[in-house]
Amino acid sequence: MNRLCTLAAVAALLAAPVSAKPFATAPTGQALTPEAAPGSKFEPLDPGLPGLPDFRAGQASAAALSPDGKTLLVLTSGFNRNFGPDGAIRPELSKEYVFVYDVTGPHPQKTQVLLIDNSFLGLAWGPDGAAFYVSGGVDDAVIAYRRGAGGFAQGRTFKLGHKTGLGVDVQPEAAGVAVSPDGKRLLVANAQNDSVSLIDIAGGAVSDLDLRRGAGLAGGTFPRAVVWTSNAAAYVTSERDREIIRLDLSGPARVAARIRVRGQPVALVAGRRGLVYAALNNTDAVDVIDTASDRVIAGAATAGPKGRFPAGLGGAGSNGLALSADGRRLYVSNGGENALAVVDLGPGGRRPVIRGLIPTGWYPTAAAVSHDGRQIYVVNGKSPPGPNPGGCRANTSIARDADNACRANNQYVWQMEKAGLLSLPVPAAPTLATLTTQVNANNEEDPAVSAERRKTLAFLQDHIHHVIYIVKENRTYDQVLGDLGRGDGDPRLTLFPETIAPNHHRLARAFVDLDAFRDSGESSNTGWNWSTAGRTNDWTEREAPVNYARRGLQYDQEGTNRDVNVALPTAAARHAARAKSPDDPGILPGQADVAAPDGDRDDDEDGGHGYLWDSAIRAHVSLRNWGFYGDLSRYDAGEPDRIPLEREPWKKKLKVFYPSKAALAKVSDPYFRSFDQAFPDYWRFQEWKREFDQFSAKGSAPTLMMLRLCHDHFGDFKEGIDGVNTVETEMADDDYAVGLVIQAVARSPFAADTLVFIVEDDAQDGADHVDAHRSMALIAGPYVRQDAVVSTPYTTVDLLHTLESVLKLKPDNLNLARARFMTDVFDPSITRWSYDAVVPTALRATSLPLPPATTAVVLPPMRSSDYWAKAMAGQNFQVEDHLDTVRFNAALWQGLKGGD
Repeated sequence: MNRLCTLAAVAALLAAPVSAKPFATAPTGQALTPEAAPGSKFEPLDPGLPGLPDFRAGQASAAALSPDGKTLLVLTSGFNRNFGPDGAIRPELSKEYVFVYDVTGPHPQKTQVLLIDNSFLGLAWGPDGAAFYVSGGVDDAVIAYRRGAGGFAQGRTFKLGHKTGLGVDVQPEAAGVAVSPDGKRLLVANAQNDSVSLIDIAGGAVSDLDLRRGAGLAGGTFPRAVVWTSNAAAYVTSERDREIIRLDLSGPARVAARIRVRGQPVALVAGRRGLVYAALNNTDAVDVIDTASDRVIAGAATAGPKGRFPAGLGGAGSNGLALSADGRRLYVSNGGENALAVVDLGPGGRRPVIRGLIPTGWYPTAAAVSHDGRQIYVVNGKSPPGPNPGGCRANTSIARDADNACRANNQYVWQMEKAGLLSLPVPAAPTLATLTTQVNANNEEDPAVSAERRKTLAFLQDHIHHVIYIVKENRTYDQVLGDLGRGDGDPRLTLFPETIAPNHHRLARAFVDLDAFRDSGESSNTGWNWSTAGRTNDWTEREAPVNYARRGLQYDQEGTNRDVNVALPTAAARHAARAKSPDDPGILPGQADVAAPDGDRDDDEDGGHGYLWDSAIRAHVSLRNWGFYGDLSRYDAGEPDRIPLEREPWKKKLKVFYPSKAALAKVSDPYFRSFDQAFPDYWRFQEWKREFDQFSAKGSAPTLMMLRLCHDHFGDFKEGIDGVNTVETEMADDDYAVGLVIQAVARSPFAADTLVFIVEDDAQDGADHVDAHRSMALIAGPYVRQDAVVSTPYTTVDLLHTLESVLKLKPDNLNLARARFMTDVFDPSITRWSYDAVVPTALRATSLPLPPATTAVVLPPMRSSDYWAKAMAGQNFQVEDHLDTVRFNAALWQGLKGGD
């Protein structure tokens, strides 16, 4: 399928007729029914690009209704990159967008589309409706647009003057914006500088106010949303530190108060009678703030529907607010629940109560309500991408500056996820009740399977006492298993056949071929959160596509914030561990992690402890970690304090792993080298087995064992040791390590009571004829079906839910509570199993200490290390996904499938 056909299919999908049946299913396993409400309309965002008529924009991030209620603005902040036939980015076709809609009729009518180089969340009207303002994101600016005879035109650009952000190699990022009630001043949240900028609109003067507390005390970091309550006062959120800050702007700007909230404040709206409402992400609530006392006076949960799930579970992803003109009702976009929460505010707007939920598209990010209170508008960030068979598989030159027709397919996953605008009449109470039930059905496992589930789960809980969880990197199903000869594979898209990845193939045949499995995340920043927590938070969802589009921001999702290891409690400790880390105690004080998901609120007082290992620790389940969430900067080749490559560091007592999560400090193997593409997975296996053999000798092993095998990511070809320095050998190395783990378990005292779950964190680095999220998941051990194809459309969330359920861990969020148990993977009658690892033929070209070959080895054609180093020149392999992904994938295809 070519790109135009794919986009046409997406457009047709978005224009589907009204129905309560899902028009699509997200890779999280949730059904999507955006047109379930009577009179609703769901449409894609078409910028009308000349020469690219089928392009639709993705990652809509904000909405703003004009003061007169006649015009709606929708802003995008995300990937939105397009490549031309020559493989180069087309700057004129790679903008962000402001869509202008006339909303005087029953549904929005697009009247104008404005292009902006970069943006990040900020969108605000002036009080007279003659102008609006957009934050320029990484461009560190705010752009004004003014109404004229022909519509809106770009006016003045206000430069904010930040040369860098706060952290390691951090760029500025202008976020939320708000205009004072008199229209004279503009307030901007500087997300990367922990400050706000105050702008004199007429004169253009800009001044900064630092929001941090100083003296090494936490507060004021990652500001995002701003709102004025008078010409002399405003409020701004500190997302990382979970506080809302009142600014006194009656004279020189100053911080006047700090209001602690239990959740990450991400959206603000000013109400009547001196009230401000705040949407709290991660904990899914709305707080009511009395501006006279600067106290939280009331609050309400915004997740739903209530019923069979504990009240303390988050994951609904509350992230945006819209207040009715009469001040009686609040609408809250729940990105993780794919729903809009309807909240009545009670007398005086002080007693919020959730009344119901309205289904939306995938990941709503903002909402607006008409002045007469009759019409709702909901902005949605994403759509299921569908197949990407053209995802970087063109047989063209791979030289860095050469034409790259593969890029012209524009089938990278972040490019294919499209935004949508939902409009609908406000539903009456009986209809709202029906829609709430629909949201429940969209998000939960079918109750009809519960009896079989309970029986299978109870058996496994009685018989399984150990789980090994392996997370790998970035491969699609078709890339590796498309040639399996069973299941829904396309061998034309297979890059790693049986000679390179024999153990992946043998495991899929010996146990279960999960040919409909989807990774829930798009890329490693979303993928690692889905793989370890079964959810993301709103910071990750907003930041991820912007970062991957190279529009600023950074990879915050594995325990570092702004490339600083915040697991270390002090600046001195961070600087001692890594010279490049700032020694200023005012930079990111405290150990809060802006990207960390929360756990059960009853057990997670401070927040940010919603990972798999947190659940295990709370349940007093023993665990061991090999490589999950480490400070990967310690392996950077250009770092003066880089930890040297050492095959068996335990022999020298050389510590090579530094956790980026404090909870992992006591349970991690310090001699296990995490993500470093110069280091073979073979040696990672050997270090894991060294400890596993000790457990075997004692007859006791941790209940949960987490193992990172990452060499299927590929990279660092010049630095790779033991001749494992080409794409073929690195994939073969990963394959052999996986096989060796299964073999070791099968031959151990724990074979009868251990399950091994293997998943890719995402599927972004290749083509797949079914879906850009489709990937491999392998499960081995006792009671696993053998020689079976299972085509149930399971997801990362289902796999993690199954793993946790077997270990009797409580679900930490709504996604995990609602997920499907992978019942049809198991058969309690199958007790005997074995596995012998196969040495991939491709690995015989290395100097790894492999067992001797039993037959003559015929090596396949092999590219050299020099070839791959040249092909991947300029790529950054020091941290996962710091790549020009499209060029990387094209190089893979050309090197493995193309000619010279």
